[in-house]
Amino acid sequence: MELNYFAILAASVVQFIIGAIWYTPVFGKMWGKIHGFDKVSKEEQKKMMKQMGPLLLAQFLVTIVTTVMLAMFINVLPSGWSVYCLAGFLWLGFVQPTQISAVLFGGTEPKWVTAKIAIMAGGALLCLEAAAAVLQYMA
Repeated sequence: MELNYFAILAASVVQFIIGAIWYTPVFGKMWGKIHGFDKVSKEEQKKMMKQMGPLLLAQFLVTIVTTVMLAMFINVLPSGWSVYCLAGFLWLGFVQPTQISAVLFGGTEPKWVTAKIAIMAGGALLCLEAAAAVLQYMA
């Protein structure tokens, strides 16, 4: 099985950018409320943001892992199948159940469960579909 590592890197970068937009300008205020960041002082918020480097690196690395797995599935995709359907099925069968469990059992306040799941679900689906598009385009 041959993988296009440049395409994998490009798809990972695209997903990372989408995630940054999704969780900052698009849903940043809501995400902040869900996690109580709106109750933290501006100084504390700045301090927290300065400590994000290792977390962002870890997120980028797991994004690469996800993209490699998606590329491997695409490589064995039967003819006639759409990479977008594959990405959607992987999201529905693996990503979404895992995210829902993480929210339900991760200490999220009950009033935020639905919003958090919706934000995470939308972001994950958008990222997987974008990765599928990049991987297909660069194949």
